[in-house]
Amino acid sequence: MIILLSDPRVGAVPVHESGEVLVRLDESFGPARALVRLGLADRLAEAQRALPPGLALRVVEGHRSVADQTAIIAAYSAEVCAAHPGISADDLDVLTSRFVSPVAVAPHVAGAAVDLTLVDVTGEELDLGTPIDATPEQSDGACYFAAEGIGADARAHRDLLARVLGDAGLVNYPTEWWHWSYGDRYWALTTGAPAALYGPARVESEAAA
Repeated sequence: MIILLSDPRVGAVPVHESGEVLVRLDESFGPARALVRLGLADRLAEAQRALPPGLALRVVEGHRSVADQTAIIAAYSAEVCAAHPGISADDLDVLTSRFVSPVAVAPHVAGAAVDLTLVDVTGEELDLGTPIDATPEQSDGACYFAAEGIGADARAHRDLLARVLGDAGLVNYPTEWWHWSYGDRYWALTTGAPAALYGPARVESEAAA
């Protein structure tokens, strides 16, 4: 059974903040140059080295501000409400968390998560079954990592991601094949770690705002 980020067990995980800095990924991970915690950056580099020749990870997003997280929640909540008229507030929170985490436990806000895909030597994205950020409604559930009905190539590419990223210590959020994290509360819960390593992180520009 899938554990969603809205599950109270996620919020109950303690955070023992490591104090690791946010670092910017280099160009080998694509033009986004995402900010992530140092420990996550090291593990992404390990996963990159484990890929077959000619393939690379492309990270499209890492750290996310609280304001950006809140905006995504609002936008997707509206989409869920439109698809489920009359939905209760509790059910809305649950369904929304399939696609975007509550701010309090958000792996992206902690600098502990990346959204990524695979590319070939020309920079062309491989077939992973859906675009990154396809919602469950838009993709009819094909965004779930273990979704049935995706093509053989997409399944093989997802399995490759799972192997290299899993071996490097990252965990996947099962409703989004592209979302992988390390050191956050969800990671701690699913791996059995006693505490998360990273709480919310802010870049200097946010701290000054």
